[in-house]
Amino acid sequence: MRTLMRRHLGKLVAGTAIAVTGTALTAGITLPGTAGAEDGPGGPAAAARERGPGDPGVFAPEPGVMEAPAEEGEEGIGRDPLTDDERKRAERLATAPAARSGENVDGGRGPQHLTTDLAEPLPSEAGLAAPPRRAVVSSYDYRTDQLVTATVDVGSGKVESRGAQQGVQPSPHREELQEAVELILASPLGAGLRADYRDATGRALTSAGPLTLSGFVYRKEREARTPAELASCGVHRCVRVITKITNGPWIDTRDLAVDLSARTVVRTPSA
Repeated sequence: MRTLMRRHLGKLVAGTAIAVTGTALTAGITLPGTAGAEDGPGGPAAAARERGPGDPGVFAPEPGVMEAPAEEGEEGIGRDPLTDDERKRAERLATAPAARSGENVDGGRGPQHLTTDLAEPLPSEAGLAAPPRRAVVSSYDYRTDQLVTATVDVGSGKVESRGAQQGVQPSPHREELQEAVELILASPLGAGLRADYRDATGRALTSAGPLTLSGFVYRKEREARTPAELASCGVHRCVRVITKITNGPWIDTRDLAVDLSARTVVRTPSA
């Protein structure tokens, strides 16, 4: 049995973050409030504060002016990013067949939306001045554990292609990470996360709301050892979550993997 060298799972990490791009990479960061800490009494910033706006060498900028954003048209042009209207239309058309039968991450009706991106023009459209604008919509159906991808012509509203694959696990969506934390908090294995949050803030952690989250897919083939409870990961949707108190320290939850398909939380062995 592995001997835990920490007081509990959720060990506060001071000044270190885990940045994730497909796999977890360790990177040092400066936490809020630490930058400029060396500027004490007599420092440059303090000296500037002591001088008034009329003093030589002090520049008082004009107040900033906020302008309303430009109105976004219903349809984009060329390779412009998808407009909100185009995005919503594409997502509605792409998920229509599974709107009743599919299931999202928290068990609600309809598949879990992951991404909506502007598609590249077809090779045959290379010479066209205004090729059709298409959106590629990806979603995950938790009822069938399948990644569903559809290509939609946002101008005509035609769904040009649709496909489903099992065993393909793209990066998790923010809503999936939130649900993973909710499952951790409901599990006995979430005791460390709850305790560390209370230590840092003096308050109880009852939901994922106060946390800033990132995360990545748990891939058992990259692990030195895989618990039996995670043997279905790859077909099941399994994730690790990186947690940070918003405007506060990081809390280490990397020892946990969450099987979102089975809705279980598992402690993973050390490498």
